Amino acid sequence: APNGEDNKIDIPYLHNFETFIRKQIALKRRFFLVVGGGYTARQYRDAAKKAAGHDLTDEDLDWLGIHATRLNAHLFRTIFRDVAYPWILKHFDMVDKNAVNYPIVICGGWKPGWSTDYDAALLANDYHINTVINLSNIDQVYDKDPNKHKDARPIAKMGWDELTGLVGKAWRPGMNAPFDPIAAKLGQKIKLKVIIANGHDFANLAKILDGKDFIGTVIE
Repeated sequence: APNGEDNKIDIPYLHNFETFIRKQIALKRRFFLVVGGGYTARQYRDAAKKAAGHDLTDEDLDWLGIHATRLNAHLFRTIFRDVAYPWILKHFDMVDKNAVNYPIVICGGWKPGWSTDYDAALLANDYHINTVINLSNIDQVYDKDPNKHKDARPIAKMGWDELTGLVGKAWRPGMNAPFDPIAAKLGQKIKLKVIIANGHDFANLAKILDGKDFIGTVIE
């Protein structure tokens, strides 16, 4: 769940997000919401490392992150309880035909080795979805870290090979990337379109859904 001041759960954001999504489902739109681990995952990974007194295995780091995504996912499912599919999707080796009968389906992490980006790509392939909107805390993808480089250039459109050049080909637990390398490989294979946009700009998100000009990065 997005974090507000002091890394607490951002309640105003959750209210705004709920209002926005409910307006969209009133327009007969349906959503698969794949929820990441965010600060909760990082907090547990850091605490586990300090408590253990040594570096953790990638598998343990991934599992801590996965369970954090499921906790966050349950938060969202609770908010949308009256309209959401009753169960959180967390196994992506099967297609749940009942899920598509609900306006909203909430999804968490699956298993070690990739992020929820990969889960979103799997869902898109399984349920014949051609576009994934990846909500982030940045407006667009940059050619380098804008927090470290004042000359960082925003990218409006890029191909999968260009993204791979930026993020590499290997997944690391807790990796901070616009779309993780394993997900990028699958996205390229299934010809997926991914839009990276700021999750706090709901007016811009509405433009994306309405097919209007928007601020973001399109990867395809």
